Amino acid sequence: MARSTSSSRNGASDGSRRQRPGASKGSAGKSSASKSSAGWLKEHFDDRFVQQSWQDGYRSRASYKLLALDEKDRLFKPGMSVIDLGAAPGGWSQVAADRVGPEGMVIASDILEMDALAGVEFIQGDFTEEAVLEAILAVLDGRPVDLVMSDMAPNMSGMSAIDQPQAMYLVELALDLARQTLRPGGRFLAKVFQGEGFDAYLKELRESFAKVVTRKPEASRARSREVYLLADGFRG
Repeated sequence: MARSTSSSRNGASDGSRRQRPGASKGSAGKSSASKSSAGWLKEHFDDRFVQQSWQDGYRSRASYKLLALDEKDRLFKPGMSVIDLGAAPGGWSQVAADRVGPEGMVIASDILEMDALAGVEFIQGDFTEEAVLEAILAVLDGRPVDLVMSDMAPNMSGMSAIDQPQAMYLVELALDLARQTLRPGGRFLAKVFQGEGFDAYLKELRESFAKVVTRKPEASRARSREVYLLADGFRG
C-alpha cells in the first residue's frame, strides 16, 4: 500500500497560489508573489504561538495544539508507546517524549528531515511507501502502541479538488497503520480537513473505535479547515 507526505507543521497548508488565467510570469507576477510571501512571513512571525515557541524551546507552534489536546483529553501517561506521523520539525514529538518519559517510546516519521530528539526514534521516508511502514513495525518489534498521532498533510496546491483527496488519502493511511499497531483500547489522533470525504472517514473511525470526538485547539488558525479527530477505545 502506498504512503506519502510532507508535514504541514511548517505551514504546508499555506502552499502555492494559482496564477490568474492569462497572467504573465514576468516581473508583475514576481512582485505579487513577493508581496504575498512577505505578508505570510509577517503573519507568521507576529503569531503569538510562534513567539511563545521560541521562548519555550519548542520546534513549532504546533506543539501548543498538542499541549491543549493533552490538557483536555489526557493523551499521555509515563511509559506509553506513541507513533507520530508527519513529525517534522518535531514539535509534537517533543511534547510526547517529555510526557511518556524514559520508560516510554516515541517513533516519529516524516518525508522531511528532522533533527534528533532525545527519546525519539526518527524514521525518514515517504509514508506512501511500504518500506516506511515496515521500518516502523521493525522498531516496535511487537510492542503494542497506545497512541497513534497524525499531523500529516500534503503539499497544498490551493485547489481543493486536488488537495482534499490527497489529504484524505493520508489520513486513511494513518488509520490503516493505527489498526495494525494499536493495542485494544488504544487511541488515534488525526488532523483532518473538512470537506469531501470527511463524513465517510468519521463513520469509518466510529466503526473501529468506541468514541470519536472533534477538537479545534486554539492554536489552530480559525480560517483553516483543519480539525483534530480523537478516536478512543480501539476495538482491536
